[in-house]
Amino acid sequence: MGILNTIFRALTWWDGATLNTQLFTWRRGVKVGEDDQGNVYYRNADDSRRWVIYNGDMEASRVSPDWHGWLHQTWDAPPTDKPLVRKSWEKPHVENLTGTMLSYAPAGSIRQEKPKDRSDYEAWSPE
Repeated sequence: MGILNTIFRALTWWDGATLNTQLFTWRRGVKVGEDDQGNVYYRNADDSRRWVIYNGDMEASRVSPDWHGWLHQTWDAPPTDKPLVRKSWEKPHVENLTGTMLSYAPAGSIRQEKPKDRSDYEAWSPE
């Protein structure tokens, strides 16, 4: 089942790189670095193209701000060579969790357990 799974993953875009991206990376890609999530970043020989091969789901919000700036050629040096200076008030990067079970659910949400005492709710009735 392993070879069929590998072939299927190579032909689909939602779970890793497609076959053409893998071939292009193999032929012309120069590995630049890897982030803490296992995403691997590449460039071509003349640095006119930069791309990422995701480790798992292809979700753009999984790219940290450091690597995002490098991918979009905001700065030339990758974060592995020249890391960004962090401020004391900055929070660590978190991917977009919308639509997952880890997303934020405020008090009173139907995803939360229903409170036993609903004294905080008063039904409105027209006069």
